[in-house]
Amino acid sequence: MDYGVVKKFMWTKEIFGMDLYHIIAAFMIYSMIGWLVESIYMSICNRKITNRGFAKGPFCPIYGFGGVLGYLILHPLQGKYIELYIAGALIATLFEFLVGKLMLSLFGELWWDYNEKPFNYKGIVCLESTIAWGFYAVIIIMFLNGKIMGFIDRYSYKSGRRVCTILLILAIFDFLAQLFRALHWNTEKYCDKIKKTYESFRARWY
Repeated sequence: MDYGVVKKFMWTKEIFGMDLYHIIAAFMIYSMIGWLVESIYMSICNRKITNRGFAKGPFCPIYGFGGVLGYLILHPLQGKYIELYIAGALIATLFEFLVGKLMLSLFGELWWDYNEKPFNYKGIVCLESTIAWGFYAVIIIMFLNGKIMGFIDRYSYKSGRRVCTILLILAIFDFLAQLFRALHWNTEKYCDKIKKTYESFRARWY
């Protein structure tokens, strides 16, 4: 098998009109922006440095998925502010609810708690966040995503792909380590297997 051809296809394959390279790069950027905003906000609220990510690194994948999926789904509404706001608020609230239910099922707890917020549902979603999600959707579609795409295109494809690969591998390892700890798995048991998987991945794709 020609891994060079497969690798090129992997990065250039288009989904909803956007190639996978830009999707992965945007995912990483949205995840880090979300982590930064959340951590600053919660540090101010708690009056101490607070890491809002599940993992140790500066990475909140829920914002990465939310930003990328939000753009892919909502970009046809670009320019239609009211429809964009309503659709963004509803879709993001549904996404937050599903992620919250999944976290409760896996870990028995949430990364957030809306129980003290008015008009909340089981502390998972609340009216305040729903209103905010609508504004975020408008900002992402009408302004932020274009800036992020411009930033990605400022650098060569080869350099960007290498950076994305390194950051993605680090984020996955970081996330898995915290997941093992949260689920009380024996991390030593999986170290050799993870190392072999990484070496195989690097040999094929990097």
